[in-house]
Amino acid sequence: MDLASTFFNLDVLARSWPLLLDGLGRTILLGALSIVLGLVGGLFLALIRLYAPQPFRFLAIAYIDVFRALPVLVWLVIVYYAFPFLGLRLSPFASACLALSTVSAAYTAEIYRAGIQAIPLGQFEAAYSIGLNAFDRMRDVILPQAIRIVIPPLTNNSINVMKDTALASVVALPDLLKQATQAQALAANPSPLIGAAVLYLLLLLPLVRLVAVYEERFRRKGAR
Repeated sequence: MDLASTFFNLDVLARSWPLLLDGLGRTILLGALSIVLGLVGGLFLALIRLYAPQPFRFLAIAYIDVFRALPVLVWLVIVYYAFPFLGLRLSPFASACLALSTVSAAYTAEIYRAGIQAIPLGQFEAAYSIGLNAFDRMRDVILPQAIRIVIPPLTNNSINVMKDTALASVVALPDLLKQATQAQALAANPSPLIGAAVLYLLLLLPLVRLVAVYEERFRRKGAR
């Protein structure tokens, strides 16, 4: 067999296409939900780390450090296989979503923290001087500026979360990679894996370019 018929077999790809599309939809759903939960959880953790009483700050720091050091795959295996012994049995999708979002929240918290601390102190003082309370200062003055700063790293982290959805195949979630692997086994041909790689590229390349465009615009504004 030549290279084309082995890795780019159009007949095999055509027969496996429904499986790949089904897995792609599940991958997008898992990735989007994990990203949203990670963004919300990360903001909550960042605010606790910066402004909560000391015991809560310590807990937030401990969470962030542990989950940034813990490989996603290891945590996913623990969630899916060990939690049932504690009386908590989750589906493959829920396990993958929990693992991805909890790890993402740790990284996102540090991104938010860096963005908030990059805001000049004068902005905090100005918001305080016009009588805004702590919640309004953060919501109306600080966060809008901080989020503009952290959009590129947040987008990069979101891309990593979307790529990490491939790990969900370890717990038998029929995501894009799992479906491609099953199609490969059925056809005894690796072409479905090539098809999955193409779908991942089509999904993630626009996000990669979006980060590059935004960073270039931000650099130009900063140079003025």
